[in-house]
Amino acid sequence: MGSITDVYSSVCKELKLRTNRYILEVLQETEGKTGDITLKLTGNDRLRKVEQVTNKDALALSRTLRDNDSVTGLDLRYNCITDEGAGHLADLLKSNDALLSLRLTGNKIGNGGAMHFASMLQVNSTLQELDVADSDLGTQSVIAFAIVLNNNKSLRSVNISRPLLFSHQEETAVHLSGMLVVNQCLRELHLGKMGMTDYGVERLTDALRTNYTLKYLDLRCNRVTRDGARCLAKVLKNNGTLEILDLASNRIEDDGALYLSQAIALPTCNLKALSIPNNNIATVGLVSLSRAMQANNTLTHIYIWGNRLEEPVCQAFSDLLSSGRLSSEQTDVCVYEVDGCVCLAEVFHGLKRHYYWTPSYGQDVNPASNAAVALTNTQLYPNSSHTP
Repeated sequence: MGSITDVYSSVCKELKLRTNRYILEVLQETEGKTGDITLKLTGNDRLRKVEQVTNKDALALSRTLRDNDSVTGLDLRYNCITDEGAGHLADLLKSNDALLSLRLTGNKIGNGGAMHFASMLQVNSTLQELDVADSDLGTQSVIAFAIVLNNNKSLRSVNISRPLLFSHQEETAVHLSGMLVVNQCLRELHLGKMGMTDYGVERLTDALRTNYTLKYLDLRCNRVTRDGARCLAKVLKNNGTLEILDLASNRIEDDGALYLSQAIALPTCNLKALSIPNNNIATVGLVSLSRAMQANNTLTHIYIWGNRLEEPVCQAFSDLLSSGRLSSEQTDVCVYEVDGCVCLAEVFHGLKRHYYWTPSYGQDVNPASNAAVALTNTQLYPNSSHTP
């Protein structure tokens, strides 16, 4: 067998497909490399000339990688892949046991494409990360993922954020809850932008009380209020497994922050990162969180920008930063003074600030802006090639 570039060229010739120069360039860069290789073919890369990957390109890639055992990651975010291309990639994963990570964020694969992957997961026993966020999934496919994850033992991270759900009965949350009762392998679950209410959170937390493997729960941009925060606080009090909780852009307010503070202050809480920007939290809630951090040293990352940062809050977080209890790299605020008054300003730090963003010059080298990558690499995937 020739090089991977030669294989790709011969596959295109055999299928009578036009060679995608972007794919060819990325494949050429892998020549001579050993060990785990991730093919980064993102359609929004601003540092190179991009030719977005289409369904036909997905077919060529699937044929190229069918017998390849060196490529372990395939990053196809923000391309033009639909359900047809998803079918080709699902066929690849049915026959290739080297691929550990597949990211398809922003490709409009819809229900049909997602169902291809749900079917594939019944056969594949090696894939560890699947990201199909912002891919126009529907209720049917989200439920299908929940059902297939009852038996899948390999997936460690699943991202199904921003599906197109039109029902207000939260059937998806009920099925995901049932899955979490059974599945004892999943480490990350990303459920952002699902319109989830406190009812859905309550269903999830019912399952999390007996789940001892999930470490990262992402509920950003939902409709969670203080009641949902109270349910999550109960989990933090009684189950020390959860380490990263993302509640950005919800509305837990002071009462919700108080519930979380009470849980974080307990020695049984092992939460390492909490993200709560844009939750309409004021002085009472944010000061209580700062006190909880003084009581429990486990929480190292906290993100609070977009709440009501009044003077007592500014002083409390200034004290945390000046004392060294909170690192400036592990929060999204910094301190400045005006006429003797302590104030807080925003810094571009967070768990996943660069999830949608891509640099227009130079490389993205600031880990503080994407802290979840370091946290998950060191804590959730100690023996794998999990990639940002």
